[in-house]
Amino acid sequence: MRNNEPRNAQKEDKNQIIGGVLYLVATPIGNLSDISERALKVLSEVDLVAAEDTRNTGKLLAYFGISKPMISYFEHNKRERGEAILEKLKDGLSCALVTDAGTPAISDPGEDLVRLCAENDVTVTSIPGCSAVINALALSALPTGRFCFEGFLSTNKNERYERLNEIKNDTRTTIFYEAPHKLIKTLNDIYEIFGNRKISLCRELTKLNEEVIRTTLEGAMEYYTANAPRGEYVLVVEGCTQKSEENAFWAEMSIEEHVEFYVNQGLKKMDAIKSVAKDRGLPKNEIYKIVNT
Repeated sequence: MRNNEPRNAQKEDKNQIIGGVLYLVATPIGNLSDISERALKVLSEVDLVAAEDTRNTGKLLAYFGISKPMISYFEHNKRERGEAILEKLKDGLSCALVTDAGTPAISDPGEDLVRLCAENDVTVTSIPGCSAVINALALSALPTGRFCFEGFLSTNKNERYERLNEIKNDTRTTIFYEAPHKLIKTLNDIYEIFGNRKISLCRELTKLNEEVIRTTLEGAMEYYTANAPRGEYVLVVEGCTQKSEENAFWAEMSIEEHVEFYVNQGLKKMDAIKSVAKDRGLPKNEIYKIVNT
């Protein structure tokens, strides 16, 4: 604490908005009361707000009586707009980056802007706040000491299966995002690779209809077959509790049956052979010889 300086003056000095700085501002994921005093101060005082959707952010700012120049920044214009924002920062303007909900740069094109700023020695600071990942993890009733975040799985079947196979033996709690129309398929894919594990399915977090379903992958598939999924989901899945192969979905399959399983899932034969080799920890050439003799 500086000598003879009032506490309020120190607080104001620490939170002052500085030109040439990119501010990552977390915004509510549902309940507008979750926005922080510091986030409102930054949004009120920066020169520019970069937003995933300027219409949505405009409504948020208007709700709090804030009016600021805005620029859109999202997945499909991030290269062009990133350079434009960088130039404004280099010119000494301050900029707040926001997403439609939650913390920017987490499973979000904002990570590219942060990287661009870092490469050009432009200061970036984060205003902490809401995160669906952390909210769901805290509510999951699963181990929280070690976890990994996978975001959305690839829509490409081969890539999705490959990624799930890569992480199936991870003992950490694993978190995914998923849209309602793809939920049942994703649950089925995770079940086929991971086996039947505990899962917490979180939707409408912080909103009036917030729901957390704690069950197993089998239970979740059964429930959502009978009840149509609604809203965006955060899936919190139990980590691998043992790395032995006895509980693997393919444990009772022959190698030929194992390859056929992946072929039936839509993989080309060589991709199926690679997946089987990864599952069993064997050279792919060995699998190839077995299925082609």
